[in-house]
Amino acid sequence: MVAYYSGTYVGRGSDRAVICSDSSSVLTSLSSHQSSSEASPPLTSIKKKNGLCVWMFAQGSVVASDVEQLKQAIAECKRLILELPEHSGKQKDTVIKLIHLRLKLQELKDPEEDEPNLQVLLEHRFSKEKSKSVKQMCDKCSTIIWGLIQTWYTCTGCYYRCHSKCMNLINKPCVRSKVSHQSEYELSICPEVGLDKQDYRCAECRTPISLRGVPNEARQCDYTGQYYCSSCHWNDTAIIPARVIHNWAFEPRKVCRTSMRYLALMMSRPVLKLKEINPLLFNFVEELVEIRKLRQDILLMKPYFITCKEAMEARLLLHLQDRQHFVENDEMYSLQDLIDSSSGRLSCSLTEIHTTFAKHIKLDCEKCQAKGFMCELCKEGDILFPFDSHTSVCHDCFAVFHRDCYYDNSTTCPRCARMLERQHEDSQNP
Repeated sequence: MVAYYSGTYVGRGSDRAVICSDSSSVLTSLSSHQSSSEASPPLTSIKKKNGLCVWMFAQGSVVASDVEQLKQAIAECKRLILELPEHSGKQKDTVIKLIHLRLKLQELKDPEEDEPNLQVLLEHRFSKEKSKSVKQMCDKCSTIIWGLIQTWYTCTGCYYRCHSKCMNLINKPCVRSKVSHQSEYELSICPEVGLDKQDYRCAECRTPISLRGVPNEARQCDYTGQYYCSSCHWNDTAIIPARVIHNWAFEPRKVCRTSMRYLALMMSRPVLKLKEINPLLFNFVEELVEIRKLRQDILLMKPYFITCKEAMEARLLLHLQDRQHFVENDEMYSLQDLIDSSSGRLSCSLTEIHTTFAKHIKLDCEKCQAKGFMCELCKEGDILFPFDSHTSVCHDCFAVFHRDCYYDNSTTCPRCARMLERQHEDSQNP
């Protein structure tokens, strides 16, 4: 055990003694992590030597029967701390002794041997953490996980963290399973139903709650609209999808722990079809109009890359590997897409990718250039491509024309006319 003070500290673990100054004030106490075979034996006596308090330990190992003795010693230390003069040297010594006894009790209750590296529970896949210096909070008991002396696990799916001793008490299934089976958002803004509909109980663990905080404080989740206890709602904040879609509002709101994990896992999933949910959004958010046009152009470029050997070798489409849905359709959006649209990052990123793609097709690759079009209406100008800003595309045969020529021409598309004439000739001469 090493005790830290405002002045200096001295610690000796090999000879089973810890030496500290009587006049120093305690800041914190840590215990060097040891396996059960190297665990320190219990404290047996206290001696004074040259103004220092020396705690002596009996030789031998701690066995399970020592748990009750440690509990009795802890209770005795608590009583002495209250009785001794405040800020006195004896009180400080007793506090340090209490810290040591509690650490020893924790070691006995939470042994590290025989702990599996992977455990599966309620669709959680818990992996044993090896880090001893990171301080985390247990999602089950809401207390600190002391990595130096406690074994703890993290779910690789939803990042639920808990003590080893809390594993068997978990009753919340893995949020990732919900994401896999139900990939959709609540699209009503804070759909509150009231505490009375919840029978004045936490919506998750059913603990009695009230707005007065007796017996437990009721905390509302802005995503679900329901009320939770302080163990299930830590006042974490997250951006609410419904507020973004309906109000274009990105201010983080307080959500419960389960909602926070669910929203984090859903952040990059393209499940929002804005054209159906709120089509008017494109009339008021200019960034979305620009991004929609860039996405439509990229979809028009995709056939060039699929049939181009150089583009496939250069893996140009991997520029969008983080937003794979951009090369599949122009309608679906993820919450992350909308957040990046609001900040301007998505528009800049897509513009840069659009420029790279267009450069390959129009300048760098002769095979892609050969797949361009000539305007058959005016028969003038440069080679046209469907993603050029000044062009229009026939919806039937996908021929490309100058926009002005296409809309000024009152006749049908020349290419469509040729195709109809050819079909007619084929029907006449079978």
